[in-house]
Amino acid sequence: MCDGWVSDEAPDVLLTADQVAHSWAGDVFAEDLDAADRLRLAFGLLDLLDEYWVTCEIRFANEGAEGPLPADVLGDGYRRRLEADRHAEAVTYSLWVDWFEDPATSATAFAEVLGDDVDRVVTEASEALLRGARRVLECSGPVRWTVKEPTYRAAVRLPALHPALFRGLLAGFHDVHGDLEPAAAPALLDRLALPAGTWHLAELRHVLAAGHRNHYRSPGAWDDAVRSCS
Repeated sequence: MCDGWVSDEAPDVLLTADQVAHSWAGDVFAEDLDAADRLRLAFGLLDLLDEYWVTCEIRFANEGAEGPLPADVLGDGYRRRLEADRHAEAVTYSLWVDWFEDPATSATAFAEVLGDDVDRVVTEASEALLRGARRVLECSGPVRWTVKEPTYRAAVRLPALHPALFRGLLAGFHDVHGDLEPAAAPALLDRLALPAGTWHLAELRHVLAAGHRNHYRSPGAWDDAVRSCS
């Protein structure tokens, strides 16, 4: 990747990837192409710039007058980048704050990137599939418990996914929009093969045992757990 870009209007001024994304990502969806090819072009720009703003423009286009975008191309675009052996922060952040935190899109998005395919992940356990599953699990805190629990129960069958599943459960408690079921989550925790002294495992058990489902619904519960477990 180059260190920057320039425009025809100001060839001596170096532009950052973020500036290019804000200036040009939206224009991708005005190109004389069909919706699927526009979306593929946007994902190509995401690969080039590695900027979260490109995913914002994808979301805007999906919700805009010409949306929704082709679901198969959208889901495939996210899965490919989640499974790729390269930096994926823009993609996982997009899933977390845009698709997973929105109740209108959370269930469908989670199913597309992992829920519908978790059995194949567990059965095949290829490096690419595991990489994608780990990334999704780690940012799945905001997904409704009833949506993600079947996927969590499938993922617990594969020890290679246990650390990511734990981080997903932990995020389910701490995320502003996180969702855990304190009556059911401990059974999943009991099945995880985690290293001794795993950071915050004891505290998470403590708050769940007390019936708390989210940090922001129970202010002070986590601090109480830290004091009790120290």
